[in-house]
Amino acid sequence: MFLGLQPIHLIIILAVALILFGPKQLPELGRGFGKAISEFKKATQESTEPIRKTSEPITPDEPPK
Repeated sequence: MFLGLQPIHLIIILAVALILFGPKQLPELGRGFGKAISEFKKATQESTEPIRKTSEPITPDEPPK
């Protein structure tokens, strides 16, 4: 399960969020959370891309004899 949470835990978290933020703000908060996650993934990929390029194994043109 996602982060080791059982379905009942997710339901409780959603119910508490609904009570705290209300039904009007909940979709807006979810959308903002989704955008934040996607920006974090994008930034992570951009920062690790140079490391991946430099750490690729160098293959020789001719195999050793």
